[in-house]
Amino acid sequence: MKIIDVSQIRELDKFTIEHEPISSINLMERAALSCVNWVLQKYDERTHLTIICGQGNNGGDGLAIARLLVEKKYSVQVLIIHHSEIFSADFTVNYERLKLISKPNLSVQEIKSIEQLVDNLNIHQPNVLIDALIGAGLNKPINGIIKDVIHFINRNHFPVISIDIPTGLYTDTLNNINDSIVKASFTLSFQFPKLSFMFPENAGYIGEFSVLDIGLNNDYINYLPTKNFFITKNDIHTFFKTRNKVAHKGNFGHALIVAGSFGKIGAAVLSAKACMHSGVGLLSVHIPKCGYEILQTTLPEAMVDADSENNFISDNFRLEKYNAIGIGPGIGIEKQTQNALKLLIQNTTVPVVFDADALNIIAENKTWLAFLPANSIFTPHPKEFERLAGKSEKSVERLKILREFSFKNKVYVVLKGAHTSIACPNGDMYFNSTGNPGMATGGSGDVLTGIITALLAQGYSSEEACILGVYLHGLAGDFAAQHKSEESMIASDIIEGLSAGFNYLRTI
Repeated sequence: MKIIDVSQIRELDKFTIEHEPISSINLMERAALSCVNWVLQKYDERTHLTIICGQGNNGGDGLAIARLLVEKKYSVQVLIIHHSEIFSADFTVNYERLKLISKPNLSVQEIKSIEQLVDNLNIHQPNVLIDALIGAGLNKPINGIIKDVIHFINRNHFPVISIDIPTGLYTDTLNNINDSIVKASFTLSFQFPKLSFMFPENAGYIGEFSVLDIGLNNDYINYLPTKNFFITKNDIHTFFKTRNKVAHKGNFGHALIVAGSFGKIGAAVLSAKACMHSGVGLLSVHIPKCGYEILQTTLPEAMVDADSENNFISDNFRLEKYNAIGIGPGIGIEKQTQNALKLLIQNTTVPVVFDADALNIIAENKTWLAFLPANSIFTPHPKEFERLAGKSEKSVERLKILREFSFKNKVYVVLKGAHTSIACPNGDMYFNSTGNPGMATGGSGDVLTGIITALLAQGYSSEEACILGVYLHGLAGDFAAQHKSEESMIASDIIEGLSAGFNYLRTI
């Protein structure tokens, strides 16, 4: 799914209106109906809804939502905030439509001061607030009565649904730290997510967001250029492989995992298990001698190659027979381990997934970046990426550095976190839609390394392996959270969720 900027959204709206053709007011009605359908799924008729509207098109959305909810027998209060002398044309049309409704479950007040808002807000009933004040396209901080209303909303701790975008939030860039922004519980974004939804700093304003299809012109969507994408199940279906019934293990690749050191053999176990559970045909695991019995016992399906050293990786191992290699989980930074990594970089011709200590070693030896195997993949967390590419204070700056690092070094970079971002050497960037806070646990990254390595070995391109691997990793975590809860999840639970994840991907 594309992530497009504000100017492109306006172009798309205009094109849809002119070429469907559909009037702007009827397009607004379509958007409002999609919001109402979402509300009907979430809240029953006993819920009292207060819709706080501005005077522009976002407020017009709110008025249309109010009318449609009243027709569904919901109790609705509408508060129109007078913050300007100007009303948009579509706001005015929807206001006239709303005035034609005479229903006992509807009340409409026009608010000209924050005191009037406080006096008129019905807080004695179960209450959900709908924020329809200011929509996408804001380019300066909120002031005046809207600022007062935002602070009032944020103080009162009602569930808040923001229409298209929380009021006060910028669409394509990051706000200043002191800007006034509605803290939504849910955000209903029209047609696309906004780039600002991907910034970790904005998580407390957006809450859970849903993307609502409002029927904008698909041909023009396909035409619009962008370098930012949001990964969805439909995107995965464009390249997800299904197995031929006469296939054999040789059709699904032979992967090598290089992992572990004394006290960290668990990292090797997690990566290897995840690799096997992600469909690889054959797996070899190179580990220090101290982990030999552990791997043979916990994962009999894998072939184990023990290093000559007992406590860490030191050997120059054979590389000819592998389709993909993953290296780094738990390997430490011993001098012999660094030498082994350098020789691997120099001698292999297959794509390598570099993780954890492999990244920390490269960060201390940046001249090695020039010799990386083609189409290799880095999977850092933010601190590891900072060691590789330099420090950044804000996520917007970090994403810029991420894109530049990927382009300069011709590597795919999976920057782990909420909405994990994948930077490609061609400048494209993908943001993940799956996963949950329960995955913030030791070993989760080791699991991701195993998954991506398995997908590479099966013949997925590096870009596809990153996109599918990250999506599947988060999806397995979501299934695990359903059974275990976010609080009690461990990395092994993510591996257990992979089978449900693959089954889900097979469904239409």
